Amino acid sequence: MKELENRIGYHYKDIRFLENALTHSSYANEARHGTRSNERLEFLGDAVLSIVVSDYIYRNCPGLPEGELSKLRAALVCEKSLCRFSRALRLGDYLRLSRGERNLGGADRPSILADAFEAVIASIYLDGGMEEARKFILCYVEPEIRNPKPKAFKDYKTTLQEIIQKNPEERLEYVLVGEEGPDHNKHFSVEVHLNNNVIGRGGGRSKKEAEQQAAREALELMGY
Repeated sequence: MKELENRIGYHYKDIRFLENALTHSSYANEARHGTRSNERLEFLGDAVLSIVVSDYIYRNCPGLPEGELSKLRAALVCEKSLCRFSRALRLGDYLRLSRGERNLGGADRPSILADAFEAVIASIYLDGGMEEARKFILCYVEPEIRNPKPKAFKDYKTTLQEIIQKNPEERLEYVLVGEEGPDHNKHFSVEVHLNNNVIGRGGGRSKKEAEQQAAREALELMGY
């Protein structure tokens, strides 16, 4: 753990936060005996990541309008970016996975790596506070803003939201309608509803990916 703490650039007062962040649900289910997965930390880390990135780009990108800020934030916190950050940190080497999940390549699965990165953010936040979490996040986010990748992430959800917002009375909602497969090979199905009418369906290895695909289908049906 000391080696990973050095990579993270933060030394824990309670190392159990980091151990929990590295515990995939497959390992927790296999170990039992009260072993907790990192899913709750992932939830918290997602929120901390969003506020830190939002605050940073708001203060450091004064020329960008709201719509462009939303697109930039989406590109920085999407699964593809978080997976890249996680690989740079070599989190996969430290993940606690079931034997079956590890044999199936779970240590390099994008959704697992992205979720683990968010869980690590939450572990730092809980152990050391917001400022420590901010320093960790910005180590990865700042270089992305200074040196943007040539192929920008296509954020279908934000594009669809911007179109729908032109009519304030319209209501957009993403609904999880299906979840299949074992932990190491989950598939999620999502519908996007406009005023309770289904306008798009999508599937993916994570809920976020499924929502993006549902938004993409909705945009295609709308002619965008």
